[in-house]
Amino acid sequence: MVNLFFEILEYLADGKFHSGETMAKHFNVSRVSIWNAIAKAEGIGVKIFSVRGKGYKLQRPVSLLNESKIKNAMGEEGGWFNIKVLDTVDSTNNYLVKAVSSDYPHASVVATNIQTQGKGRRGRQWQSALGESLTFSFLWRFTQGAAALSGLSLAVGVALIRALKKININKALLKWPNDVLIFDEGQYKKLAGILIELQGDTDGQSAAIIGVGLNLNISKNQFKKIDQPAIDINNLLPDQIDSNFFMAIIIKELANVLASFEAEQFKLFKDEWLSYHAFQDKPINIILGNSQTISGKAINISDTGALIVSTDEGIKSFASGEVSVRSTE
Repeated sequence: MVNLFFEILEYLADGKFHSGETMAKHFNVSRVSIWNAIAKAEGIGVKIFSVRGKGYKLQRPVSLLNESKIKNAMGEEGGWFNIKVLDTVDSTNNYLVKAVSSDYPHASVVATNIQTQGKGRRGRQWQSALGESLTFSFLWRFTQGAAALSGLSLAVGVALIRALKKININKALLKWPNDVLIFDEGQYKKLAGILIELQGDTDGQSAAIIGVGLNLNISKNQFKKIDQPAIDINNLLPDQIDSNFFMAIIIKELANVLASFEAEQFKLFKDEWLSYHAFQDKPINIILGNSQTISGKAINISDTGALIVSTDEGIKSFASGEVSVRSTE
């Protein structure tokens, strides 16, 4: 029934009305089967309108992820990656964490059309409603240990900026250590987030599970659930982007960055990252893991991706923390 439900969603993706009778004939099932499948919609947060005499329609057209379409958009490079698109999952990172133990192949991508319990930093959730976000995780196996992967989330941020430039979004900025922002209407709004989970030895081989959530076409209802200013791709482009085309671009940019990172680590990307740094030379607060707040000015990034801050007590370096820009008024 789940498979039929998502086949129906793909059928309804154009945002137009389709009758239950027409769909029953198309899928060679009974109208009751169509009704039962659609009745499951609300359980996973999908709103389908039903109008007597017209049939069923989605609230608006959606662009669903599809493995074949992503690979086709990648051309010859599509065959280099193990790409899997799930209909729905609790978390793409969780999925890959479990898969890694079963020797899941290098350069694997797991994306989902609906994510119900996505993970963000500091215990936050990243939910993904149908067609509203690009939500995926990327498995990359490194010959170095986890100790050599400092600054990886910053390098991934550079890859996302490069991908955004390919679709003519040129004003995206990076917030240390792992957010993509847009300065809009006088404030910084989050466009994407990165969450990396490492597995393996400190000094031996390791695997990075790189989770990315990128706002694509967020509904008003979903915006209300986000606990910080946010923006989506739909607000930045004149026309709706095809999610499979954009996903193909992101995968290629990520692979290029990760291959270079393995060879030369974060130092290679430092200058480029700084050129996108949203809070460069600005007054900031940084909240540490023990809830202590440090105030200062963000002045640089180290070769390993640490944030360098000028404080009243001198120059300090931070490997982790939650940063916000500080008003000087």
